[in-house]
Amino acid sequence: MSTLHKLTVHEVSDLLARGECSSEEFVHHLINMITVTDLQVQAYLDVDSARAMTDAQAADKARAAGDKRPLLGVPIAVKAVLNVAGWPCNCGSKILQGYLSPYDATAIARLRQQGAVIVGQTNMDEFAMGSSTENSAYQVTKNPWNIKCVPGGSSGGSAAAVASHEAIAALGTDTGGSIRQPASFCGCVGLKPSYGRVSRYGLVAYASSLDQIGPITKDVRDAALLLQAIAGVDPMDSSSVDKLVPDYLSALTPDLKGMKLGLPKEYFIEGLDPEIDRAVKAAVDQCRQLGAEIVEVSLPHTQYAIATYYVIATAEASANLARFDGVRYGARVEGEDPIDMYGKTRAAGFGTEVKRRIILGTYVLSSGYYDAYYLRAQKVRTLIRNDFVKAFEKVDAILTPVAPTAAYRIGEKTADPLQMYLGDIFTVTANLAGICGISVPCGFTSSKLPVGLQVLGPAFKEENILRVAHAYEQATEWHKMVPDTCCNV
Repeated sequence: MSTLHKLTVHEVSDLLARGECSSEEFVHHLINMITVTDLQVQAYLDVDSARAMTDAQAADKARAAGDKRPLLGVPIAVKAVLNVAGWPCNCGSKILQGYLSPYDATAIARLRQQGAVIVGQTNMDEFAMGSSTENSAYQVTKNPWNIKCVPGGSSGGSAAAVASHEAIAALGTDTGGSIRQPASFCGCVGLKPSYGRVSRYGLVAYASSLDQIGPITKDVRDAALLLQAIAGVDPMDSSSVDKLVPDYLSALTPDLKGMKLGLPKEYFIEGLDPEIDRAVKAAVDQCRQLGAEIVEVSLPHTQYAIATYYVIATAEASANLARFDGVRYGARVEGEDPIDMYGKTRAAGFGTEVKRRIILGTYVLSSGYYDAYYLRAQKVRTLIRNDFVKAFEKVDAILTPVAPTAAYRIGEKTADPLQMYLGDIFTVTANLAGICGISVPCGFTSSKLPVGLQVLGPAFKEENILRVAHAYEQATEWHKMVPDTCCNV
Protein backbone atom coordinates (compact mmCIF):
# COMPACT_ATOMS: atom_id res chain seq x y z
CA MET A 1 0.00 0.00 0.00
CA SER A 2 2.90 2.38 0.69
CA THR A 3 3.66 2.98 -3.00
CA LEU A 4 0.16 2.90 -4.49
CA HIS A 5 0.20 6.67 -5.12
CA LYS A 6 3.15 6.23 -7.51
CA LEU A 7 1.10 4.18 -9.97
CA THR A 8 -0.24 5.41 -13.30
CA VAL A 9 -3.92 5.45 -14.27
CA HIS A 10 -3.66 2.26 -16.32
CA GLU A 11 -1.72 0.53 -13.53
CA VAL A 12 -4.37 1.52 -10.99
CA SER A 13 -7.11 0.35 -13.35
CA ASP A 14 -5.41 -3.04 -13.73
CA LEU A 15 -4.88 -3.32 -9.97
CA LEU A 16 -8.56 -2.62 -9.26
CA ALA A 17 -9.66 -5.02 -12.02
CA ARG A 18 -7.58 -7.83 -10.49
CA GLY A 19 -9.15 -7.18 -7.10
CA GLU A 20 -5.78 -6.58 -5.42
CA CYS A 21 -7.03 -3.32 -3.96
CA SER A 22 -10.42 -1.62 -3.67
CA SER A 23 -11.09 1.90 -4.89
CA GLU A 24 -12.03 2.85 -1.33
CA GLU A 25 -8.64 1.67 -0.04
CA PHE A 26 -6.82 3.41 -2.87
CA VAL A 27 -8.61 6.76 -2.46
CA HIS A 28 -8.09 6.63 1.31
CA HIS A 29 -4.36 6.05 0.76
CA LEU A 30 -4.14 8.92 -1.74
CA ILE A 31 -5.93 11.35 0.57
CA ASN A 32 -3.49 10.47 3.33
CA MET A 33 -0.62 11.24 0.95
CA ILE A 34 -2.18 14.59 0.05
CA THR A 35 -2.57 15.45 3.73
CA VAL A 36 1.16 14.98 4.31
CA THR A 37 2.75 16.12 1.03
CA ASP A 38 0.57 19.11 0.25
CA LEU A 39 1.78 20.95 3.34
CA GLN A 40 4.90 21.66 1.27
CA VAL A 41 3.72 21.54 -2.34
CA GLN A 42 0.38 23.35 -1.89
CA ALA A 43 -1.04 21.93 -5.09
CA TYR A 44 -4.67 21.68 -3.94
CA LEU A 45 -7.21 24.36 -3.12
CA ASP A 46 -9.92 21.92 -2.07
CA VAL A 47 -10.07 18.20 -1.29
CA ASP A 48 -13.51 16.71 -0.59
CA SER A 49 -12.49 13.53 1.23
CA ALA A 50 -16.01 12.51 2.22
CA ARG A 51 -17.43 12.80 -1.28
CA ALA A 52 -14.42 11.09 -2.85
CA MET A 53 -14.76 8.17 -0.44
CA THR A 54 -18.49 7.89 -1.16
CA ASP A 55 -17.81 7.83 -4.91
CA ALA A 56 -15.07 5.22 -4.40
CA GLN A 57 -17.45 2.98 -2.47
CA ALA A 58 -20.00 3.30 -5.29
CA ALA A 59 -17.29 2.35 -7.80
CA ASP A 60 -16.42 -0.75 -5.80
CA LYS A 61 -20.08 -1.84 -5.81
CA ALA A 62 -20.29 -1.28 -9.56
CA ARG A 63 -17.15 -3.34 -10.14
CA ALA A 64 -18.47 -6.14 -7.97
CA ALA A 65 -21.57 -6.14 -10.19
CA GLY A 66 -19.45 -6.66 -13.31
CA ASP A 67 -18.69 -3.08 -14.42
CA LYS A 68 -15.39 -3.00 -16.34
CA ARG A 69 -15.02 0.66 -17.33
CA PRO A 70 -11.27 1.51 -17.48
CA LEU A 71 -11.51 4.58 -15.22
CA LEU A 72 -13.88 3.01 -12.70
CA GLY A 73 -12.76 3.98 -9.20
CA VAL A 74 -9.65 5.85 -10.40
CA PRO A 75 -9.14 9.19 -8.55
CA ILE A 76 -8.57 12.28 -10.71
CA ALA A 77 -7.78 15.88 -9.69
CA VAL A 78 -9.19 18.86 -11.60
CA LYS A 79 -8.09 22.45 -12.04
CA ALA A 80 -10.23 24.93 -10.10
CA VAL A 81 -11.47 26.55 -13.31
CA LEU A 82 -13.79 23.62 -14.10
CA ASN A 83 -17.27 23.42 -12.63
CA VAL A 84 -17.89 20.37 -10.45
CA ALA A 85 -21.44 20.17 -9.08
CA GLY A 86 -21.59 21.13 -5.41
CA TRP A 87 -17.93 22.16 -5.26
CA PRO A 88 -16.38 25.63 -5.16
CA CYS A 89 -15.12 26.96 -8.47
CA ASN A 90 -13.07 29.99 -7.47
CA CYS A 91 -10.63 30.06 -10.42
CA GLY A 92 -7.89 31.06 -7.99
CA SER A 93 -9.66 34.42 -7.46
CA LYS A 94 -11.19 36.23 -4.51
CA ILE A 95 -14.03 37.48 -6.70
CA LEU A 96 -15.56 33.97 -6.79
CA GLN A 97 -15.27 33.27 -3.07
CA GLY A 98 -18.38 31.50 -1.87
CA TYR A 99 -19.54 30.36 -5.30
CA LEU A 100 -20.62 26.72 -5.51
CA SER A 101 -21.11 25.18 -8.92
CA PRO A 102 -24.65 23.96 -9.67
CA TYR A 103 -23.53 21.59 -12.44
CA ASP A 104 -20.70 19.47 -13.85
CA ALA A 105 -18.62 20.67 -16.78
CA THR A 106 -18.96 18.29 -19.74
CA ALA A 107 -15.38 17.05 -19.25
CA ILE A 108 -16.18 16.28 -15.60
CA ALA A 109 -19.48 14.60 -16.53
CA ARG A 110 -17.66 12.40 -19.05
CA LEU A 111 -15.05 11.38 -16.48
CA ARG A 112 -17.88 10.46 -14.11
CA GLN A 113 -19.56 8.48 -16.89
CA GLN A 114 -16.36 6.44 -17.08
CA GLY A 115 -16.45 5.89 -13.32
CA ALA A 116 -13.65 8.26 -12.29
CA VAL A 117 -13.58 9.66 -8.75
CA ILE A 118 -12.99 13.43 -8.47
CA VAL A 119 -10.71 13.83 -5.46
CA GLY A 120 -9.93 17.55 -5.37
CA GLN A 121 -9.44 20.88 -7.13
CA THR A 122 -5.95 22.16 -7.86
CA ASN A 123 -4.44 25.60 -7.54
CA MET A 124 -3.96 27.87 -10.55
CA ASP A 125 -3.04 31.35 -11.67
CA GLU A 126 -6.09 33.55 -11.18
CA PHE A 127 -8.52 32.97 -14.09
CA ALA A 128 -5.67 31.04 -15.79
CA MET A 129 -3.72 34.26 -16.33
CA GLY A 130 -0.09 33.47 -15.64
CA SER A 131 2.77 31.07 -16.24
CA SER A 132 3.92 30.30 -12.70
CA THR A 133 0.89 29.79 -10.39
CA GLU A 134 2.16 32.77 -8.40
CA ASN A 135 -0.94 34.75 -9.39
CA SER A 136 -3.34 32.63 -7.33
CA ALA A 137 -5.20 34.66 -4.71
CA TYR A 138 -4.84 31.80 -2.22
CA GLN A 139 -1.36 30.26 -2.23
CA VAL A 140 1.80 29.76 -4.29
CA THR A 141 2.24 26.18 -5.47
CA LYS A 142 5.79 24.81 -5.30
CA ASN A 143 7.67 22.70 -7.83
CA PRO A 144 8.16 19.21 -6.31
CA TRP A 145 11.66 18.99 -7.83
CA ASN A 146 12.72 22.14 -6.00
CA ILE A 147 10.25 23.90 -3.73
CA LYS A 148 12.07 27.20 -4.25
CA CYS A 149 10.98 27.08 -7.92
CA VAL A 150 7.66 27.63 -9.64
CA PRO A 151 5.72 24.66 -11.07
CA GLY A 152 4.74 26.65 -14.16
CA GLY A 153 1.23 27.80 -14.92
CA SER A 154 -1.52 28.38 -15.14
CA SER A 155 -2.21 24.66 -14.44
CA GLY A 156 0.66 24.53 -11.96
CA GLY A 157 -1.39 22.92 -9.23
CA SER A 158 -2.41 20.03 -11.48
CA ALA A 159 1.17 19.44 -12.68
CA ALA A 160 2.66 19.69 -9.18
CA ALA A 161 0.02 17.29 -7.82
CA VAL A 162 0.85 14.68 -10.47
CA ALA A 163 4.64 15.12 -10.12
CA SER A 164 4.53 14.82 -6.31
CA HIS A 165 2.18 11.78 -6.52
CA GLU A 166 -0.64 13.67 -4.83
CA ALA A 167 -2.69 12.82 -7.92
CA ILE A 168 -2.69 9.84 -10.25
CA ALA A 169 -3.67 12.21 -13.07
CA ALA A 170 -5.31 15.61 -13.40
CA LEU A 171 -7.17 17.86 -15.79
CA GLY A 172 -5.75 21.26 -16.70
CA THR A 173 -6.57 23.92 -19.24
CA ASP A 174 -4.36 25.39 -21.94
CA THR A 175 -4.91 28.89 -23.38
CA GLY A 176 -1.33 29.64 -24.38
CA GLY A 177 0.65 26.72 -22.97
CA SER A 178 -0.92 26.30 -19.53
CA ILE A 179 -0.90 22.49 -19.70
CA ARG A 180 2.33 21.91 -21.62
CA GLN A 181 4.58 24.38 -19.80
CA PRO A 182 3.81 23.23 -16.21
CA ALA A 183 4.04 19.62 -17.39
CA SER A 184 7.52 20.41 -18.72
CA PHE A 185 8.56 22.23 -15.53
CA CYS A 186 7.33 19.36 -13.32
CA GLY A 187 8.43 16.38 -15.43
CA CYS A 188 4.94 15.21 -16.41
CA VAL A 189 3.09 14.55 -19.65
CA GLY A 190 0.72 17.37 -20.64
CA LEU A 191 -1.59 17.22 -23.66
CA LYS A 192 -3.38 20.17 -25.26
CA PRO A 193 -6.05 18.85 -27.63
CA SER A 194 -7.03 20.57 -30.88
CA TYR A 195 -9.49 23.43 -30.50
CA GLY A 196 -12.94 21.87 -30.64
CA ARG A 197 -11.85 18.33 -29.72
CA VAL A 198 -12.95 18.65 -26.06
CA SER A 199 -16.06 20.53 -24.96
CA ARG A 200 -15.45 23.78 -23.10
CA TYR A 201 -18.90 23.72 -21.50
CA GLY A 202 -18.42 24.31 -17.77
CA LEU A 203 -14.93 25.76 -18.19
CA VAL A 204 -14.80 29.33 -16.87
CA ALA A 205 -13.61 31.19 -19.96
CA TYR A 206 -10.41 33.20 -20.16
CA ALA A 207 -10.05 33.51 -23.95
CA SER A 208 -12.83 31.60 -25.69
CA SER A 209 -11.10 31.10 -29.04
CA LEU A 210 -7.95 29.72 -27.38
CA ASP A 211 -8.98 27.72 -24.29
CA GLN A 212 -8.83 23.92 -24.27
CA ILE A 213 -9.18 21.28 -21.53
CA GLY A 214 -6.64 18.46 -21.44
CA PRO A 215 -4.91 15.88 -19.22
CA ILE A 216 -1.71 16.07 -17.18
CA THR A 217 -0.45 12.56 -16.46
CA LYS A 218 2.54 10.40 -15.49
CA ASP A 219 2.88 8.79 -18.90
CA VAL A 220 1.57 9.04 -22.46
CA ARG A 221 -0.73 6.02 -22.21
CA ASP A 222 -2.60 7.78 -19.38
CA ALA A 223 -2.91 10.93 -21.51
CA ALA A 224 -4.47 8.84 -24.29
CA LEU A 225 -6.86 7.19 -21.82
CA LEU A 226 -8.10 10.48 -20.38
CA LEU A 227 -8.38 12.15 -23.78
CA GLN A 228 -10.45 9.18 -24.96
CA ALA A 229 -12.82 9.76 -22.04
CA ILE A 230 -13.37 13.51 -22.46
CA ALA A 231 -13.13 14.04 -26.26
CA GLY A 232 -16.08 14.41 -28.60
CA VAL A 233 -18.74 16.79 -29.80
CA ASP A 234 -21.08 18.35 -27.24
CA PRO A 235 -24.40 20.08 -28.02
CA MET A 236 -23.75 22.39 -25.06
CA ASP A 237 -20.63 23.83 -26.76
CA SER A 238 -21.08 25.24 -30.26
CA SER A 239 -17.29 25.38 -30.72
CA SER A 240 -16.89 21.63 -30.23
CA VAL A 241 -16.40 19.84 -33.55
CA ASP A 242 -18.36 16.81 -34.71
CA LYS A 243 -15.43 14.67 -35.83
CA LEU A 244 -14.86 11.00 -35.18
CA VAL A 245 -12.81 10.36 -32.04
CA PRO A 246 -10.29 7.63 -32.94
CA ASP A 247 -9.00 4.90 -30.65
CA TYR A 248 -6.01 6.75 -29.23
CA LEU A 249 -4.53 3.70 -27.50
CA SER A 250 -4.14 1.95 -30.85
CA ALA A 251 -1.83 4.78 -31.95
CA LEU A 252 0.73 3.91 -29.28
CA THR A 253 3.44 2.01 -31.15
CA PRO A 254 7.05 1.28 -30.11
CA ASP A 255 8.70 2.92 -33.14
CA LEU A 256 8.36 5.85 -35.52
CA LYS A 257 9.02 4.10 -38.82
CA GLY A 258 7.44 5.91 -41.75
CA MET A 259 6.91 9.16 -39.85
CA LYS A 260 8.30 12.52 -40.91
CA LEU A 261 8.99 14.94 -38.07
CA GLY A 262 9.64 18.63 -38.62
CA LEU A 263 12.28 20.72 -36.89
CA PRO A 264 11.48 24.48 -37.12
CA LYS A 265 14.53 26.73 -37.11
CA GLU A 266 12.47 29.55 -35.55
CA TYR A 267 12.19 27.57 -32.30
CA PHE A 268 15.95 27.17 -31.77
CA ILE A 269 16.82 30.79 -31.21
CA GLU A 270 19.01 33.11 -29.19
CA GLY A 271 17.71 33.12 -25.64
CA LEU A 272 17.06 29.38 -25.57
CA ASP A 273 18.89 27.94 -22.56
CA PRO A 274 21.81 25.78 -23.84
CA GLU A 275 20.77 22.93 -21.52
CA ILE A 276 17.25 22.97 -23.00
CA ASP A 277 18.70 23.07 -26.50
CA ARG A 278 20.91 20.03 -25.83
CA ALA A 279 18.12 17.99 -24.21
CA VAL A 280 15.64 18.66 -27.02
CA LYS A 281 18.18 17.95 -29.77
CA ALA A 282 19.11 14.69 -28.03
CA ALA A 283 15.41 13.81 -28.05
CA VAL A 284 15.26 14.60 -31.77
CA ASP A 285 18.19 12.22 -32.33
CA GLN A 286 16.36 9.53 -30.36
CA CYS A 287 13.30 9.96 -32.59
CA ARG A 288 15.57 9.54 -35.61
CA GLN A 289 16.91 6.28 -34.13
CA LEU A 290 13.31 5.11 -33.70
CA GLY A 291 12.85 5.35 -37.44
CA ALA A 292 11.55 8.87 -37.99
CA GLU A 293 12.80 11.06 -40.82
CA ILE A 294 13.75 14.51 -39.50
CA VAL A 295 12.87 17.35 -41.89
CA GLU A 296 13.67 21.04 -41.46
CA VAL A 297 10.54 23.20 -41.68
CA SER A 298 9.91 26.92 -41.40
CA LEU A 299 7.28 28.74 -39.37
CA PRO A 300 8.23 32.29 -40.41
CA HIS A 301 5.56 34.23 -38.50
CA THR A 302 6.56 32.76 -35.11
CA GLN A 303 8.24 36.05 -34.19
CA TYR A 304 4.83 37.75 -34.09
CA ALA A 305 3.18 35.10 -31.94
CA ILE A 306 3.60 36.65 -28.49
CA ALA A 307 2.29 40.07 -29.55
CA THR A 308 -0.60 38.48 -31.43
CA TYR A 309 -1.49 36.20 -28.53
CA TYR A 310 -1.50 38.92 -25.90
CA VAL A 311 -3.74 41.16 -27.99
CA ILE A 312 -6.31 38.44 -28.72
CA ALA A 313 -6.22 36.78 -25.30
CA THR A 314 -6.56 40.02 -23.34
CA ALA A 315 -9.35 41.28 -25.60
CA GLU A 316 -11.34 38.09 -25.06
CA ALA A 317 -10.56 38.17 -21.32
CA SER A 318 -11.89 41.73 -21.09
CA ALA A 319 -15.20 40.58 -22.57
CA ASN A 320 -15.43 37.30 -20.63
CA LEU A 321 -14.60 38.75 -17.22
CA ALA A 322 -17.17 41.53 -17.50
CA ARG A 323 -19.68 39.07 -15.99
CA PHE A 324 -17.94 39.14 -12.61
CA ASP A 325 -19.55 42.25 -11.20
CA GLY A 326 -20.81 41.31 -7.74
CA VAL A 327 -24.44 41.13 -8.84
CA ARG A 328 -25.10 37.50 -9.75
CA TYR A 329 -22.56 35.40 -7.83
CA GLY A 330 -19.30 35.58 -5.94
CA ALA A 331 -17.94 38.38 -3.79
CA ARG A 332 -19.68 41.75 -3.53
CA VAL A 333 -18.46 45.06 -2.10
CA GLU A 334 -21.31 47.51 -1.51
CA GLY A 335 -21.15 51.00 -2.98
CA GLU A 336 -23.19 54.20 -3.11
CA ASP A 337 -24.77 53.13 -6.40
CA PRO A 338 -24.48 50.22 -8.86
CA ILE A 339 -21.54 51.73 -10.73
CA ASP A 340 -19.68 52.34 -7.48
CA MET A 341 -20.48 48.77 -6.37
CA TYR A 342 -19.15 47.34 -9.65
CA GLY A 343 -15.91 49.28 -9.32
CA LYS A 344 -15.30 48.42 -5.68
CA THR A 345 -16.14 44.74 -6.19
CA ARG A 346 -13.82 44.33 -9.16
CA ALA A 347 -11.03 46.36 -7.53
CA ALA A 348 -11.14 44.16 -4.42
CA GLY A 349 -11.87 40.86 -6.17
CA PHE A 350 -9.38 40.81 -9.05
CA GLY A 351 -5.63 40.49 -8.61
CA THR A 352 -2.95 42.63 -10.25
CA GLU A 353 -2.31 40.41 -13.28
CA VAL A 354 -6.01 39.99 -14.06
CA LYS A 355 -6.54 43.75 -13.83
CA ARG A 356 -3.55 44.30 -16.12
CA ARG A 357 -4.96 41.99 -18.79
CA ILE A 358 -8.50 43.38 -18.54
CA ILE A 359 -7.15 46.90 -19.04
CA LEU A 360 -4.99 45.81 -21.99
CA GLY A 361 -7.91 43.98 -23.56
CA THR A 362 -10.32 46.85 -23.08
CA TYR A 363 -7.79 49.19 -24.67
CA VAL A 364 -7.25 47.10 -27.81
CA LEU A 365 -11.02 46.79 -28.28
CA SER A 366 -11.71 50.48 -27.75
CA SER A 367 -12.89 52.87 -30.44
CA GLY A 368 -10.03 53.96 -32.66
CA TYR A 369 -7.76 51.06 -31.66
CA TYR A 370 -9.80 48.01 -32.70
CA ASP A 371 -8.48 47.96 -36.28
CA ALA A 372 -4.93 48.82 -35.29
CA TYR A 373 -4.61 46.06 -32.71
CA TYR A 374 -7.36 43.44 -32.48
CA LEU A 375 -8.24 43.18 -36.18
CA ARG A 376 -4.57 43.17 -37.18
CA ALA A 377 -3.81 40.49 -34.59
CA GLN A 378 -6.54 38.29 -36.06
CA LYS A 379 -4.98 38.65 -39.50
CA VAL A 380 -1.54 37.70 -38.17
CA ARG A 381 -3.16 34.75 -36.39
CA THR A 382 -4.27 33.50 -39.81
CA LEU A 383 -0.70 33.80 -41.10
CA ILE A 384 0.58 31.77 -38.13
CA ARG A 385 -2.06 29.12 -38.76
CA ASN A 386 -1.15 28.99 -42.45
CA ASP A 387 2.51 28.41 -41.50
CA PHE A 388 1.47 25.23 -39.72
CA VAL A 389 -0.85 24.13 -42.54
CA LYS A 390 2.06 24.37 -45.00
CA ALA A 391 4.47 22.62 -42.64
CA PHE A 392 2.06 19.74 -42.05
CA GLU A 393 1.87 19.14 -45.79
CA LYS A 394 5.47 17.89 -45.43
CA VAL A 395 5.54 16.31 -41.97
CA ASP A 396 3.33 14.33 -39.59
CA ALA A 397 4.36 16.25 -36.48
CA ILE A 398 6.78 18.96 -35.34
CA LEU A 399 9.38 18.77 -32.54
CA THR A 400 10.26 21.85 -30.46
CA PRO A 401 11.22 22.91 -26.95
CA VAL A 402 8.30 23.65 -24.61
CA ALA A 403 9.86 26.70 -22.95
CA PRO A 404 13.13 28.65 -23.30
CA THR A 405 14.18 27.74 -19.74
CA ALA A 406 13.49 25.20 -17.05
CA ALA A 407 11.56 26.20 -13.91
CA TYR A 408 12.75 29.47 -12.40
CA ARG A 409 12.81 30.69 -8.82
CA ILE A 410 9.62 31.82 -7.12
CA GLY A 411 9.50 35.62 -7.34
CA GLU A 412 12.16 35.80 -10.05
CA LYS A 413 9.87 37.20 -12.76
CA THR A 414 6.94 38.71 -10.88
CA ALA A 415 8.38 42.22 -11.06
CA ASP A 416 8.74 42.05 -14.85
CA PRO A 417 5.58 40.57 -16.42
CA LEU A 418 7.01 40.97 -19.93
CA GLN A 419 9.77 38.46 -19.18
CA MET A 420 7.14 35.97 -18.05
CA TYR A 421 5.09 36.62 -21.21
CA LEU A 422 8.13 35.97 -23.41
CA GLY A 423 8.48 32.53 -21.83
CA ASP A 424 5.33 31.49 -23.73
CA ILE A 425 6.95 31.92 -27.15
CA PHE A 426 7.02 28.19 -28.03
CA THR A 427 3.52 27.31 -26.79
CA VAL A 428 1.14 30.12 -27.79
CA THR A 429 1.39 29.30 -31.50
CA ALA A 430 -0.50 26.01 -31.06
CA ASN A 431 -3.43 27.83 -29.46
CA LEU A 432 -3.46 30.54 -32.11
CA ALA A 433 -3.48 27.87 -34.85
CA GLY A 434 -5.95 25.56 -33.08
CA ILE A 435 -3.64 22.54 -33.39
CA CYS A 436 -2.76 19.87 -30.81
CA GLY A 437 0.42 19.57 -28.77
CA ILE A 438 1.97 17.46 -26.04
CA SER A 439 4.89 17.85 -23.64
CA VAL A 440 6.83 14.72 -22.70
CA PRO A 441 9.86 14.59 -20.33
CA CYS A 442 13.18 14.55 -22.22
CA GLY A 443 15.88 15.31 -19.67
CA PHE A 444 17.10 17.40 -16.77
CA THR A 445 19.22 20.47 -16.30
CA SER A 446 22.39 20.46 -14.21
CA SER A 447 20.18 21.81 -11.39
CA LYS A 448 18.06 18.64 -11.57
CA LEU A 449 15.04 20.42 -13.03
CA PRO A 450 12.94 18.64 -15.70
CA VAL A 451 12.96 19.53 -19.41
CA GLY A 452 10.10 18.81 -21.79
CA LEU A 453 9.98 17.97 -25.50
CA GLN A 454 7.00 19.48 -27.32
CA VAL A 455 5.36 17.52 -30.13
CA LEU A 456 2.90 19.52 -32.27
CA GLY A 457 0.46 17.90 -34.65
CA PRO A 458 -2.19 18.91 -37.20
CA ALA A 459 -5.67 19.78 -35.95
CA PHE A 460 -7.58 16.64 -34.88
CA LYS A 461 -4.52 14.43 -35.34
CA GLU A 462 -3.86 13.76 -31.66
CA GLU A 463 -2.97 10.20 -32.60
CA ASN A 464 0.14 11.56 -34.37
CA ILE A 465 1.53 13.34 -31.34
CA LEU A 466 0.58 10.50 -29.01
CA ARG A 467 2.46 8.03 -31.21
CA VAL A 468 5.60 10.17 -31.27
CA ALA A 469 5.49 10.96 -27.55
CA HIS A 470 4.84 7.34 -26.57
CA ALA A 471 7.57 5.86 -28.75
CA TYR A 472 10.09 8.39 -27.45
CA GLU A 473 8.95 7.91 -23.84
CA GLN A 474 9.27 4.12 -24.02
CA ALA A 475 12.78 4.39 -25.46
CA THR A 476 13.98 6.55 -22.55
CA GLU A 477 13.82 6.58 -18.77
CA TRP A 478 12.97 10.24 -18.14
CA HIS A 479 9.29 9.65 -17.33
CA LYS A 480 10.27 7.19 -14.59
CA MET A 481 12.28 9.78 -12.69
CA VAL A 482 10.52 11.16 -9.62
CA PRO A 483 11.47 13.76 -7.00
CA ASP A 484 13.41 12.12 -4.16
CA THR A 485 11.49 14.19 -1.66
CA CYS A 486 9.34 17.26 -1.68
CA CYS A 487 12.15 19.21 -0.08
CA ASN A 488 14.66 21.47 -1.80
CA VAL A 489 16.89 19.41 -4.07
